[in-house]
Amino acid sequence: MSSATIRCYIGIGSNLDVPLEQVKQALLELRELPESTLIQHSSLYLSAPVGPQDQPDFVNAVAEINTHLEAHALLDELQALEQRHRRVRVQHWGPRTLDLDLLIYGNESIQTERLQVPHPFMTERNFVVYPLAEIAPDFIFPDKTPLSDYLANCPMGKLKQIQI
Repeated sequence: MSSATIRCYIGIGSNLDVPLEQVKQALLELRELPESTLIQHSSLYLSAPVGPQDQPDFVNAVAEINTHLEAHALLDELQALEQRHRRVRVQHWGPRTLDLDLLIYGNESIQTERLQVPHPFMTERNFVVYPLAEIAPDFIFPDKTPLSDYLANCPMGKLKQIQI
């Protein structure tokens, strides 16, 4: 456990087993993470899959939490939550019941075998950049790049906000 409070952003996605309900349930379950507080979350978005296109569209969101957990302990909690949603890792970028990505962990840059933060592809993914901009429009990355720079270069494409 860290004594400091760390602000984190979590990417959430699902395209199996009623994805809208999977994401809504995951947002509720993020409130129960130990030593953590859910601050806010974005709207839900519908996005085309990355990678193999022979799979359903995804429902995505981004959540902001404050945590006292160390980065790898938070990752363990997120992966345990994925397992409770019957996440099976069969195919890289394949369909999944729930995907939780630790996008940002404070101002830290982390490069380990299990964890890369900031998430290496997040600034190329419209289903991350737009929801993050919704809840943290003035966000500045650890390398001092403003989110607005990535937003300007990331087309919205077929990304659609879901009205629920």
